[in-house]
Amino acid sequence: MNKDIATPKRTKEILEKHGFSFKKSLGQNFLIDPNVLENIVSHAELTEQVGVIEIGPGIGALTEHLARKAGKVVAYEIDGRLLPVLEDTLSPYNNIKVIHQDVLEANLKQMIDEEFKDFKDIVVVANLPYYVTTPIIMKFLLERIPITGMIIMMQKEVADRITALPGTKAYGSLSIAIQYYMDASVAMIVPKTVFVPQPNVESAVLKLTRKEQLPAKVNDEDFLFQVSKGSFVQRRKTILNNLQTSLPDGKTKKESILAAFKEADIDPRRRGETLTIEEFARLSNALYSDFSKK
Repeated sequence: MNKDIATPKRTKEILEKHGFSFKKSLGQNFLIDPNVLENIVSHAELTEQVGVIEIGPGIGALTEHLARKAGKVVAYEIDGRLLPVLEDTLSPYNNIKVIHQDVLEANLKQMIDEEFKDFKDIVVVANLPYYVTTPIIMKFLLERIPITGMIIMMQKEVADRITALPGTKAYGSLSIAIQYYMDASVAMIVPKTVFVPQPNVESAVLKLTRKEQLPAKVNDEDFLFQVSKGSFVQRRKTILNNLQTSLPDGKTKKESILAAFKEADIDPRRRGETLTIEEFARLSNALYSDFSKK
């Protein structure tokens, strides 16, 4: 077994050897505790039949733990300065491919066709840069990337919002957009002390598992998310007020909006945070013919 990258001493050695300095703009926080990494990887339930997509491998601390358990790891790294570092630290492993690209611009389906055609399951495991957590998750979901799940480290506050239930303060359009596709739970809380540099916020590992069946049938998923987002514009206002503001021509089409509430059997005086995903689906279907741009 190779010496773990993720110890304070080895991390320091690697950074000094390559003269690497952290870029704040890229949200770089490297993990320096092998036990935490083991724990993250255990939640992914990896076998040699599973392929892993990693985003932001850094100096390879999580990557090597993934490579020991999974059949293959494809890691996207945006920071070109880290490519020679990864080539060095991951040299003992022959089942890792590092792609120098912003994952948000990547053609993931094409990559999967080329790199993972022999794998039964593909999962995403990553210590995500906190400033792009949501766009990265939504890219995988909206582009229907064929993954079975995601194990991702993120800001605890964002994990709380993603896993929130109706009627709670953290519940909002982000909870709905992700829970429409995935079952979401917080797998573990991670202290600031296991990172270098230490982040200013608490971190959590989120486990997302693809739902076998979507919670509701909708005419248009984009429109569902438009309606749910519009319903939280001002949390204290009723869903009717918010939709009048957020829907195109909503101010002049109050009667149409009220008719849609009636059809969906939802009280327009309720607030967005009280509606379940199923209720949002009914409402967006009822509003669709009058308000979708398609």
